[in-house]
Amino acid sequence: MSEQEPENNNLIKFIAATVESMRDQMATKADLAQMATKSDIALLEAKLDEKTTAIRGDLERVNLRLDSIERALRARLDQIETEMSRLRSVLYLLVKDKPDMLRLLGQTPPGSDEVRP
Repeated sequence: MSEQEPENNNLIKFIAATVESMRDQMATKADLAQMATKSDIALLEAKLDEKTTAIRGDLERVNLRLDSIERALRARLDQIETEMSRLRSVLYLLVKDKPDMLRLLGQTPPGSDEVRP
């Protein structure tokens, strides 16, 4: 046996081990088929940006509508409070001479010692 044979065997074993190691790390055709390309990712990012922008627009429209509803309700409540105040004033003028009439409203007439239920 020559001295080169053990060296060749060691070299062949090293090359075989290296090839096996590289083969384990390489992707198969099936793996590559399932991987996304840069253009696939860019397309998905563009779609995501589009959807995000649409959602932001929807939220903005909802906020504007809620603000509009709030203003309308506030105006209506202010109007109701004003009308209630006027009605109370008219009512007290009407029952000024007949304080017992306040009992119909669930209120104790002024100067009465009755306790409210």
